[in-house]
Amino acid sequence: MKKAEPMRMVVSIVERGVGGKLIKLYEKQQVYAHLRCEGQGTATSEILDILGLGGTEKDVVFSFTTRPAARALLEKLDDELRGAVPGRGIAFTLPLTAMSSLLAVYIGHKTRMEDEGGEGMDSAKNSMILVTVNRGSAEGVMATARQAGARGGTVLRGRWVGDGSFGQALGITTLQEEREILLIVVPTAIRNQVMNDINRTHGLKTEACALVTAMGIEQLIQLS
Repeated sequence: MKKAEPMRMVVSIVERGVGGKLIKLYEKQQVYAHLRCEGQGTATSEILDILGLGGTEKDVVFSFTTRPAARALLEKLDDELRGAVPGRGIAFTLPLTAMSSLLAVYIGHKTRMEDEGGEGMDSAKNSMILVTVNRGSAEGVMATARQAGARGGTVLRGRWVGDGSFGQALGITTLQEEREILLIVVPTAIRNQVMNDINRTHGLKTEACALVTAMGIEQLIQLS
């Protein structure tokens, strides 16, 4: 029996309205399973110009595929497909340690690429910090992140769907159902500083009630 391919999530942050076109392009590259969200960029206009990320209204696309397909996709986006995506943005890959078996079977069946081994070239260079905060707190948290060296992030809207025991066990009374989710990509060298500053200023015992996590990025490219 063929061994299951390692799975990856490709996160793409592009200008609003480009997400649908991006998905069509990805499917031509054997990347088929997607989740599209609307987001709000938090970088200043000056930083957006420096990064070449365009306006602040964003489409965020989470795509699920095999490691070889993810690697091939980003390599093509950085080479022969450069300029094929309308507007500007970034795309990066994150490792997945588990996935629904039905989704994995579907992806494995659709994807024909074989894994050649090795890891992404940028595995040690960049990290994604994921912060969930109470509604209305994202701006303050992002200001703290900038002071620690982050350039900007993207905000999604969400809801806390736990049963409340988490907050009760820790004596947290400010954990709201309405949450903002920040995706902040930073060099790994400053990741801990950014996380520590956010946690110290906006942690679970504060009004923002921030939950802070991070994960390593394998490959990251700028879309243009």
